[in-house]
Amino acid sequence: MTQPPVKPSLDKDLEKIARLEGAASDLGRKFVAPAIATVFLLTAMGISSFFVTGDYGGGIMIAAAGIGAYLALNIGANDVANNVGPAVGSKALSIVGALVIAAIFESAGALIAGGDVVSTISKGIIDPASVSNSDVFIRVMMAALISSALWVNLATILGAPVSTTHAVVGGVMGGGIAAAGFASVDWNTMASIAASWVISPVLGGVIAAMFLAFIKLAIIYQDDKITAARRWVPLLIAIMSGAFAAYLSTKGLKKIISISLVEALLIGLAVFVASWVIVKPIIHRQSEGLENRNQSLRKLFRGPLIFSAALLSFAHGANDVANAIGPLAAIVHTIQAGVVEAKVAIPLWVMVIGAFGISFGLLLFGPKLIRMVGEKITKLNPMRAYCVALSAAITVIVASGLGLPVSSTHIAVGAIFGVGFFREWFTKNSKKRVEFVQKTTGKSTYKQDPSQKNRKLVRRSHFMTIIAAWIITVPAAAVLSGTVYWLLTLILS
Repeated sequence: MTQPPVKPSLDKDLEKIARLEGAASDLGRKFVAPAIATVFLLTAMGISSFFVTGDYGGGIMIAAAGIGAYLALNIGANDVANNVGPAVGSKALSIVGALVIAAIFESAGALIAGGDVVSTISKGIIDPASVSNSDVFIRVMMAALISSALWVNLATILGAPVSTTHAVVGGVMGGGIAAAGFASVDWNTMASIAASWVISPVLGGVIAAMFLAFIKLAIIYQDDKITAARRWVPLLIAIMSGAFAAYLSTKGLKKIISISLVEALLIGLAVFVASWVIVKPIIHRQSEGLENRNQSLRKLFRGPLIFSAALLSFAHGANDVANAIGPLAAIVHTIQAGVVEAKVAIPLWVMVIGAFGISFGLLLFGPKLIRMVGEKITKLNPMRAYCVALSAAITVIVASGLGLPVSSTHIAVGAIFGVGFFREWFTKNSKKRVEFVQKTTGKSTYKQDPSQKNRKLVRRSHFMTIIAAWIITVPAAAVLSGTVYWLLTLILS
């Protein structure tokens, strides 16, 4: 019996060294992102030190800049995933491409079109008179910053996309209650925000499901898919273009020019007509030579999806960054002016911290939530992802017309749920689908496999986790904020 060859001692030692080096390299990579994030936080604090005037509150302002930068990192890690996640899940964009596009357009939206004035009481949640003392107000805003940043960070770790704006709202409310009691809160405003938790995701889901139903019936389950696509895809792209034009006009360009909802709708209509005229011959050329199957249809939706991911990121940067860094701007203004005001200008350096913080957070920590939104809730292809993106734009326009405060996070994720649940219902109940399968297979007695018919197309565990995170975001941030306010009062008194 032959003995197995014995490795020389040198080979064994080299293998051990190689394994150790590999383990050290893996461990080092895990610390790269936190190290870069730490450098960014210190840089933000260093930048703020150049704007300290006088002896009052300089240390607090520097600390607030660091916490604001920490919040911006968490916005990038969590909130931005909703804009590019569907495009990644549908394979229209790679994860690297999505990160680059989102980072560029989020920053551009914040710096070019970000609001230059922000309500320091976060849309009237707290009565300004109840926190008119500068020291009290600064502690309330500091507590709001810390609590919202911690909550969004925890949600990211748990893999739950949440609304940063709602976290900030909860933080301001909790700090205000701790400082001045429950009477300081405008509960009518809070009721309208709470209503938006239900209305915005449901509306987003319904609109996305309606467009998916149209695509299935008008294109996918037609005998000649290519001819149907030539007729309807240009119209669908034109609807998307018009919706985004109106969306950006109302929500993304308010710093550059003030546009009413009616004017925005007229702009959207003009862009719709122009897009339909331009896109129709392009789609006709792209569809030439394509096979009569669903895989061919997906190619026609990839370009619009990439375009929508960029526009959603720009609009998010323009609209949501100011809300998130509002408490930091309020702290800076109050320290420098010595008085509490309901509305303040956002200094450029504060907006830069917000914009770059979001980009760093997205690049360093964003892939986890992007994959969650794009791949783990339900399976997306370019047609389904298109419905999600279009729904996000239309829902914001409808909500603006109704005067409802909505979350882009809730709308986008609600649209993904709507697409998934509609597919479950359609698979079980659609006679059109059965007729199409019978025609294409030649089996007039076709019966669907029961296991296929009852298959769940939305992961219930992720659904329940996300819904639970949405429900408790405001109260959790409020409790955290109240606790932080109490600790700050003990430390600074």
